[in-house]
Amino acid sequence: MSIRSGIASFAGKSSYWFLHTFLHGGSSLPGKITTKIDPNILSHLGKNYDVIVITGTNGKTLTTALTVQVLKQKYPNILTNPSGSNMEQGLVTTFLKAKNPKTGRNLAVLEVDEANVIKLTKYIKPIAFVFTNIFRDQMDRYGEIYTTYQKIIDGVKLAPNATIIANGDAAIFNSVDLPNPKLFYGFKNGSDEDDIKAKPNTDGVLCPNCQNIVHYRYISYANLGKYFCPNCGFERPKLDFALNKINELTPESSTFEINNQKIKIDIGGVYNIYNALAAYSVGKFLGVEDNKIAQAFTSNERVFGRQEKINVHGKDVTLILVKNPVGLNQVIDMISSDKHKFSFIGLLNANYADGIDTSWIWDGDFERLPNMNIKKYITGGERYKDITFRLKVAGAPSEIHEIEPNLDKVVEKIKDVPTEKVYILATYTAMLKLRSIFANKGYIKGGME
Repeated sequence: MSIRSGIASFAGKSSYWFLHTFLHGGSSLPGKITTKIDPNILSHLGKNYDVIVITGTNGKTLTTALTVQVLKQKYPNILTNPSGSNMEQGLVTTFLKAKNPKTGRNLAVLEVDEANVIKLTKYIKPIAFVFTNIFRDQMDRYGEIYTTYQKIIDGVKLAPNATIIANGDAAIFNSVDLPNPKLFYGFKNGSDEDDIKAKPNTDGVLCPNCQNIVHYRYISYANLGKYFCPNCGFERPKLDFALNKINELTPESSTFEINNQKIKIDIGGVYNIYNALAAYSVGKFLGVEDNKIAQAFTSNERVFGRQEKINVHGKDVTLILVKNPVGLNQVIDMISSDKHKFSFIGLLNANYADGIDTSWIWDGDFERLPNMNIKKYITGGERYKDITFRLKVAGAPSEIHEIEPNLDKVVEKIKDVPTEKVYILATYTAMLKLRSIFANKGYIKGGME
């Protein structure tokens, strides 16, 4: 270790201890301080770790959490970043807070922001990359989906020996020829005879070979499914790990089969089955047995802000992060299956971490909400005017729609909603602020991790 690295590590660990002990936070600032002193600190911090990188647009945090649960069946000590602090400074903080890593190789499972993959692989060569999906998201930061994928590829090219474990149902992950070993996961529970197209305005449906529109045998959602190009023959690769059957879907759970192994996760939504499938694939890659994987999925460990269930004033509150149209529409689809009456709270911020452009809410299918059994609407956050107007246009009844920009007051209003169940859909910084309020009021333990 160089003197510079030693000073940087000491400063970072000291700041993390102070922030975590006295302010109950510290997911990125210690990393920022450390990299300011030594920009190459990751080379030192990560030298004894086998790293698995999980990246993509949606599902990174839950996939990371599920993957850690699976791998703990074989590897009891795993370093990870559960709060979703996935940029360079957050990754550095994750290594700084490692407690007494064992001698030899250690395992780290890290959620990594798409644009920050290269900032990790410049210093650490992962053993595997997990690709979840690529959708339009934070256009001000990423641009179109092909630009986003290129950011990931630029990082992957620095680690050509790492295995890529990719969502085979996303055509974009089959569009660039890379030397890395590859494993694909996906859905195999539909017809092999149908010939259909994705809905209008779906992104990522151009064949990378000939630029014609791809067709599908079946679609799970958005642009994901068994795709093929009728013009040039481009098609989905053979799946190494496949969902065979969906048995039951509710807002609280999903029961399904992967490679004929029955699995249940205590979280709803088809999109979350993909996250479980990715975690299953990583488990098989590292030799975890099927029954152990199924057992791991029964864990009730909470996942930071992702369908996190919180008792607030005696109400059954579910907090869900939303950040782009595809993810939002999947959440709307999930809550539409709830047979009980419920209240709906929408919180919209537009900070850098959220994406400063809020126009994406107009591509969300909010028009479905008035047809659900919703008894109360509340809209708030820094951009409360935008989300309020969007729900008004969607047809939310004004007589049961309340506007409250202040999140502290939103929490207080939860006790007065006329239903036992409440769904809160919030963008990233609104979710962080809300969790901090819940923590301060004692509804959850800790605001960040």
